[in-house]
Order: sequence, then structure tokens, then C-alpha cells
Amino acid sequence: MSEKQRTLMVVEDDPALQKQMRWAFGDFETVLASDRESAIAQLRRHEPPVVTMDLGLPPDPDGVTEGFALLQEMLALAPDTKVIVLTGQHDRENAVRAVGMGAYDFYAKPFEPELLTLTIDRAFRLFDLQRENQRLKTESGSPLDGVLTRDAGMLKVCRTVEKVASANNVTVALLGESGTGKEVLARGVHSLSNRSSAPFVAINCAAIPDTLLEAELFGYEKGAFTGAVKQTLGKIETADTGTLFLDEIGDLPMPLQAKLLRFLQERVIERIGGRKEIPVDVRVVCATHQNLPRLIESGQFREDLYYRLAEIVIEIPPLRDRPGDAVLLAHAFVQKFSEENGRGSMRLSDDAVSAIEAHRWPGNVRELENSLKRAVIMADGNRITADDLGLESGEDNLGALNLRQVREAAESTAIAAAMSRVNGNVARAAEVLGISRPTLYDLMNRYGIKKEV
Repeated sequence: MSEKQRTLMVVEDDPALQKQMRWAFGDFETVLASDRESAIAQLRRHEPPVVTMDLGLPPDPDGVTEGFALLQEMLALAPDTKVIVLTGQHDRENAVRAVGMGAYDFYAKPFEPELLTLTIDRAFRLFDLQRENQRLKTESGSPLDGVLTRDAGMLKVCRTVEKVASANNVTVALLGESGTGKEVLARGVHSLSNRSSAPFVAINCAAIPDTLLEAELFGYEKGAFTGAVKQTLGKIETADTGTLFLDEIGDLPMPLQAKLLRFLQERVIERIGGRKEIPVDVRVVCATHQNLPRLIESGQFREDLYYRLAEIVIEIPPLRDRPGDAVLLAHAFVQKFSEENGRGSMRLSDDAVSAIEAHRWPGNVRELENSLKRAVIMADGNRITADDLGLESGEDNLGALNLRQVREAAESTAIAAAMSRVNGNVARAAEVLGISRPTLYDLMNRYGIKKEV
């Protein structure tokens, strides 16, 4: 969101304070309102992402009735707008009530402009992130609507899925840690293919005992074994003309690996107890969290089967290697679960966001989803804290987002490294860095770097 677009609405009936706030918030495009009617009119006209408002408004400036009525109406008209309520120094009860109704935060008057600006900046940051969530959901389209990401690696995975989906007979292997979304991508392969109108049949090879897995996959004839009272189709046959998803393929027993290999080669199956070969037209997508080449080396997985299954291999990065995605997904989960559980407008507190960013998420998206679902249900108010998530409160280091500081740190590191590599030769270092010698001297003076580095 550019500076021109950062519209801030200030609802305040005191002209002197209006003037002070307009001056203090000069970095924003400030829109003023002095009462409930004008505030609603400005809200409809400008749709400001962030609003600051005093609870004491005319015709009852010494009370809070009009302020709470305005807050309720604004949240109903623009639920995404972040409202920061300004209260009296000792009016904590009304502040907490406002936050409980859905206000983003509260701040006591008289306010310090620098600190209030920081709160406003955070509100804009949250608004931008939630809008980005909505945009990504819209752009992803229905086949991959379960994938929400801004990470370049994960976006590349999505583009690969879109490309291979049209190759209807190519087997696809999805490799990644548990909870990274392998089944979501498998369904995406199916939904984007010409087989989308046919069945998508999934089976977890690790969840079914070895003695039953063969019957589940290939089916059986009546009387094939004790308890086989009728002919039953297997998962492969059920998926005919569609897609068969073999989850946790690395846990498939060796005897069944041979039988699956024959099916992949011949495209026919025999039910247990049967003698007839049955042709099946099905696309196979498999997934595992295990290292298949290592299983091959240890003799636990057939190499020939691996190459049959892995005609196209897609490696899914873990959540910890997708910068920014954990918070992006967290906001989406909060919105989803708060709607499902009738919790109104809930949001993540700053310490929760920092904790989510700092956590490694070994269980990936599944762990994150479960944590947010539990927190939405168990949180006392409408703000989810790090404690509600069961995480240690992280340091809210907004300074790490300052582009000037990041750029200066990168320049200093690059110059020091270049000078070390060329043994202090300034001309050579300037050539390596792609800048002129005078520019390099200026930067060295700025960052205190000496020729003898």
C-alpha cells in the first residue's frame, strides 16, 4: 500500500485536537470526522483501512453511548477496517469493552504521537496482510484454493502442478514433510486434469494393516478368504478413468510393491481370488514424507517401482522455509475458524504474530491449522495471544522490516567481503561490486570499512 493510499480517518469532536492529530499523522492521508453521522459518511466515501476514534462524541461528549454505537456500525459496514479507540487515562473498562466488540486496539489520552503512530502502522500492516490473503485466494482459483502462499518456491510448486496436470497418464510423486499439503496438491493435479469429472480415490498405505492393504487396493472375489461374502472392488478399480492417490507410498510392503509395479506396467489388475485380468485406466499420484532413494539403498523400496512412480517429482518445501507464509496462513485460519465457531471478528495479537514467525512448525501447515483452531475456540476475548497458541512470546522486531537498514547492512557486508577477497585492492573490489572507485570510497567511509580489511 503506497503512502498516498494509506488513508487514516480520525473521529474527534475537539477542533484543537483534530488539528494536532492531523499534524502528528502527516505521513497519512488524514480524513476527519467530528460525529457519528459524518464518520459513517467518510467511511463510506473513503473506505479507510485504519480509524482512530474517541468514544465521547456529540450529542453526548461526556458519555460513551454514541461512541459505542458508532463503533458497532463501523464494524458492521467495514469489518476489515482496523479501529483504534482513544480513551481516558483511567477508562480501561470501556477500552476492554471496545476491543471485545471488535476494535483493533485502544490507546489512552493524552497520547504520544510516536507511539500511537507505531500502533497505526501495525494496523495498516495487518490490513495489508489480510487483503493479500483475499487476493491470493482469488488468484489461486478453485483447483488450488487450499494453497495460500507468497513464497517463490511454493509458487513454483503450484505452477508445476498446473503444468503436469494436463499430462493425464503421467505418474506424479509428491515429496515433502508431513503436513505440507501433499493431498491438497494431489487433488489439484486431479482437478486441473481432463479426469476431473471422474473419481479421485485416496488411500493411506501407512494406515491400513499389511494383511488388508492388498484387498483394499486390488479388491477380492466372493469366497476368496474367510469373511469375503461378496465381490468387492478395490481402490484401483474404483478410481477407473480418474485419479488414484497413494499416500505414504514409502510404507507399502515389498510384496505389494511388486504387484503395484505390474499394474503400472500392464495397466491390468486381478482381484484376490480371481483369475480374470481387468484393464483399468487410472492416473496415479503418490506421496511420501520419507526419503525414497535412501529406502532403495537399504532394500526397503524397489528401484524399478520408484522410477515408475516418479515420472514427475515435485518437492514441497516445509513451512519453515517459506518466509512469511506462516503468518499469512495464520490470519486465514483465524478468519475461517472464527466464522465456523461463531466467534465474530477475531485477530492475532502482535506477540502472537511474532511467536508464529519465530516458531519452527515441525508439523508444518497441519500443526499451524490445529493450533489456530484450538486457540480460536479457547481464547477469552477476540484477540489471540501467544499464550493461547501455546507458544513463547516472540520479539516483535519491526526494525528488521526497515528497508534502509536492511540495504545498508547488505551493502556493508558485501563491501567487506569483496575487500577481503581481493586483499584490499580498491580498484579490483569496485570492479567486482559493479560500482566506481569514488562510490566505493564513499561507501567505505560511511560504513567505517578500511582498505586493510
